[in-house]
Amino acid sequence: MIRIDRLGTGRRLAGGVAAALLLAAPAGMAEAVELTPSVEGTTVYIVAPADGDSVSSPVTVVFGLSGMGIAPAGVEREGTGHHHLLINQDLPVLDQPVPASDTYVHFGGGQTQTVLDLPPGEHTLQLLLADHNHIPHDPPVISEVVTITVAE
Repeated sequence: MIRIDRLGTGRRLAGGVAAALLLAAPAGMAEAVELTPSVEGTTVYIVAPADGDSVSSPVTVVFGLSGMGIAPAGVEREGTGHHHLLINQDLPVLDQPVPASDTYVHFGGGQTQTVLDLPPGEHTLQLLLADHNHIPHDPPVISEVVTITVAE
């Protein structure tokens, strides 16, 4: 079980918005969406922990972003987005809203760090920036995968 403390505001707004977006299209039909452009040269990264770190739980994960700004989900502002943290997950489909779950974590309040209770073992962390509708930008702004080991 993964427990997540979002540091900042907007604790459950993001999941509700994503669920509403996913339910809007009829079953079996994916609507074409217009992707929000990212700013050239933008990078998103995990400041801490570092790749290869051995840590104890709870783990504080600090997000970094260069080249664009942060805006809460639902706020359409050019050159902005909000973070999504992928925990032990592959990238989702990049032209649809990011799924919302304990392993695809939305930070729709504009948060830039979180605290995770992770079980012992190896875990991967990756950030994905998305627009006001939780849809990744074009081109997508994706961090490198960070692998950590949580000590027993």
